[in-house]
Amino acid sequence: MNVLYLVHRMPYPPNKGDKVRSYHLLRHLAARHRVFLGSFVDDPADEAHVDTLRQWCAGLHLARLHPRSAKIQSLPALLGDEPLTLRYYRDAGLAQWVRAVAARERLDAVVVFSSSMAQYAEGLGLPVLVDFVDVDSAKWAQYAEHHRWPLSWVYRREGERLLAVERAVASRAARAFFVTDAEAALFRRLAPECAARVATSGNGVDADHFAPDPARRSPFASGEVPVVFTGAMDYWPNVDAVTWFAREALPALRERWPALRFHVVGRSPAPAVQALAGDAVHVTGTVPDVRPYLQHAAVVVAPLRVARGIQNKVLEAMAMARPVVAAAGCAQPIGARLGDELIAAADAPGFVHEVDALLRDTARAAAIGAAGRRRVVDHHSWPAQLAPIDAALQTLRTAQPVAA
Repeated sequence: MNVLYLVHRMPYPPNKGDKVRSYHLLRHLAARHRVFLGSFVDDPADEAHVDTLRQWCAGLHLARLHPRSAKIQSLPALLGDEPLTLRYYRDAGLAQWVRAVAARERLDAVVVFSSSMAQYAEGLGLPVLVDFVDVDSAKWAQYAEHHRWPLSWVYRREGERLLAVERAVASRAARAFFVTDAEAALFRRLAPECAARVATSGNGVDADHFAPDPARRSPFASGEVPVVFTGAMDYWPNVDAVTWFAREALPALRERWPALRFHVVGRSPAPAVQALAGDAVHVTGTVPDVRPYLQHAAVVVAPLRVARGIQNKVLEAMAMARPVVAAAGCAQPIGARLGDELIAAADAPGFVHEVDALLRDTARAAAIGAAGRRRVVDHHSWPAQLAPIDAALQTLRTAQPVAA
C-alpha cells in the first residue's frame, strides 16, 4: 500500500518516549508498504539523521519547528475554542506537501501519530488510522492538578479543548488506537460515540538491543550504589518525577545507604533537574548510550506521578534484566506480575522500602530482573504489539474508504 504517515516529531533517532514508538511504527510500516512521511524537526541535532530517515521513505517532508516561536504562534488560540496544541503544530508548507503527495501518488491510507497531526489528513478523502497513543486531553487535566493558577487554568482549558478534537478525529477515523486497554477504556467513557472504532496497540521493546552484555563497562564509580532514572529531562512529568524522588525518598535512602547515588540520565535537563546535581545526585545530560547506566544500576526507578500508558523507560530497564521500582500508574499497564517481575510503589515511603529491600537482597533483585526480561521478551516485541495496525490496514484494502 501507499501510506501517508504524519508524525508530530521527527521519528529518528528514537531517543524520547514518543519517538521510540513513532520510529518503530515507521520501520514496521516501511517493511510492508511505501511510506510518505510528513513530520516536524524540533531539535536541530536531529537534522544530522535526515539521510538515515530518508532511506525508509518513498517521500519525505520535514518542517522545522522552533519551540519558542511555535508557543507564541499558538497563543491566539486562547481567544477562541481551539486547543493550543493544534496551532503549535500548524505549518503551511507541510499542508501544501501533503496535498501535493495526495494529488501525485495513489495513496491508500493515512496513518496519523497523535491527534495534533490529524488536521493535515482532513479533506483528503482517504481512510485514516489514528495512533493517539495516550488520551492526551487527560494528561493536560492531570497537569492542571499539579500546577498553580494561571497555568492550572491553561492546562485545564487545553484538556477540555483537546478532548473535543480527539472526539472529532476519532469519529472520522477508520480506527483509533491507544497504547493500553486502560487508555482505550478511558477514551470510550469520554467519547462513547467512538467506542466501536477504538482499539489497543501496545508499546514494545527491542530486546536484542536492550540486552545485558558482559563486556559492557560500568559508568559508575567503584564502591557507589547507583540508583538510576532514564528519560528526556525537559519533559515535565520526568522533571517532576526526579525532583520529587530526590526530595521525598532519596534522603531516607541515603541514611541507610551512604554510598547510594541517584543518577538522572537523559538529554536536555531542565533547570530544576540541574539544580539537583551534587554529592547525592548525578545529572548526566545527553549520553551516547543509556544501556551501561541501566545494566550496571543496582535499582532502576520510575517514580512518575503524572504518567499515561506504557513507559518505554520501564520496558527498557526490564529488558536489561534490572529490578525496577515504578509508580503504580507506570507498573500496572505493563501487565507484569508485581513483586516477581516488577515492583510497584504507591508513595515515598513505599519507594524507600522497596529500593532498600532490593539493595539488601541482591539475589532477589537479580531474580526480579531476570523475570522482568523474560516478561518483555515474551510479551512486548514490536511486531506483536503493532499487529493490530497491520490488521486495520489489511481491512482497508477491501473495505469502503472512510473519508477524513
